[in-house]
Amino acid sequence: MAIQLKQNCRYSLVVPSSMGVRITPLDRQPVHTARHYDMQVTSAETNVLNVSSSLGLPVKVLTNFVAGSPIASLIKSELAYRHIDYEGKEFDQGGPWGYRHQFNIADSGYGMRGPRVHNDRAGEVGRMLDVKDFDLDRIFGQEGVQILHVSGLIAALSPKTGEFCLELARAAKKHGTVISFDLNYRASFWENREEELSRIFAEIASISDVLIGNEEDFQLCLGVQGPEAGGKSLGSKIDSFKDMIKRVKASFPNVTLFANTLREVKSANLHNWGALSLDGEAWNVIEPREIPVLDRIGGGDGFVGGLLYGVLRGWSAERCLQFAWATGALTVTLLTDYATPADEEQVWSIWQGNARVKR
Repeated sequence: MAIQLKQNCRYSLVVPSSMGVRITPLDRQPVHTARHYDMQVTSAETNVLNVSSSLGLPVKVLTNFVAGSPIASLIKSELAYRHIDYEGKEFDQGGPWGYRHQFNIADSGYGMRGPRVHNDRAGEVGRMLDVKDFDLDRIFGQEGVQILHVSGLIAALSPKTGEFCLELARAAKKHGTVISFDLNYRASFWENREEELSRIFAEIASISDVLIGNEEDFQLCLGVQGPEAGGKSLGSKIDSFKDMIKRVKASFPNVTLFANTLREVKSANLHNWGALSLDGEAWNVIEPREIPVLDRIGGGDGFVGGLLYGVLRGWSAERCLQFAWATGALTVTLLTDYATPADEEQVWSIWQGNARVKR
C-alpha cells in the first residue's frame, strides 16, 4: 500500500469530535416503554480511536467541554480510562438553557423490531468547535500526527464544525499527516444545507488519503451514482459497488485507499456483514457473511478503527480490510458503542471464525 506515514510523531491517530452520553434501555427493551437505562460516554469518532488505544497506540480527541458539568467530568474520566488523550476549550454553561453535552437515546432492538435512535442535541457544546481554539501548528507540526481521521458527522454538525474540519484537514495536509475521511451521511444534518456541505465534503475528500463510506454515503455526500436500493442482495451487487468506487476515484484521484462496508439486516440480532476496498488498482472483497448482533450501534466505527489500525501497522490493504471486518463484527457483540479488543489475536480469531474457548 502506497500510504506513507510520518515518523517520530507523538500521536498515531487524532480525531475531532463532539462528546456526549448514550442511554440505552436494559434487556433490549424499546425506549418508549423502558424504565431502566444504562448510560455510557459516546461519540462516533472516539469509537474509532478505541481500537488503536486498546492495542497500545497513542491517540487524541479534539473536542469541547462544559465547564463544571458532571457529564464533562464523566467524559474526561472515561477517556482517560480508555487511554485516549483529550484537548478542548471549556465553555461556561450559561445557565440551565445554555450549553450541554449531547444525549443519544437508543435501544438495541430485538428480532424484527429494529433499533431506534433519538438524538437530543439542543445546546450541544460540540457544535461550537472552532479552529481558533486549537494550535494546529503545535498539534500537527511540533507534536506530530500520523493520521487525522474526520467523520462526516462532525463535519455536518454545524457551520462552525464544517469549517473546523476543513481547517484541520488543510493543516494536516500542510504538515504531511495522512487524512482519513468517513463520509457518514445523516439526512437530518444535511437538510437545507446541501450546497454548503457538498462543498466542504468535496474539499476534504479531495485532499484525503483514505476515503470510507457505506452502501449509500458516496452517493449522498459526493453525488456519485451508485447501486439502486432494494432488490438483489448486496453480495450480488459487488460489481456495481466497484463501478461506483471507480467513479469516486475518477473525481478524487488523490485518494490512495477506498473502503466500503456492506451490511444486510436480516433481523436486529443477525446481519450479513461484508466489505470491499480499492488500493491503487487492486480490489479486496469480503463477501457478506452472517454475524450475530447484540447491539449494532458502533459497528461501522469499529470497522474504521480496525482499518486505520492496520494502516498504522503498515499492513497490506487486504490485511487491513480483514482486520476492519473483524473489529466491526467484534463491536456488535458488545454493549458499548466501541470495540476494546484484548489483543490482535482476538480480532484475528473472529476473522477466522474461531469462537473456541481460549484457556
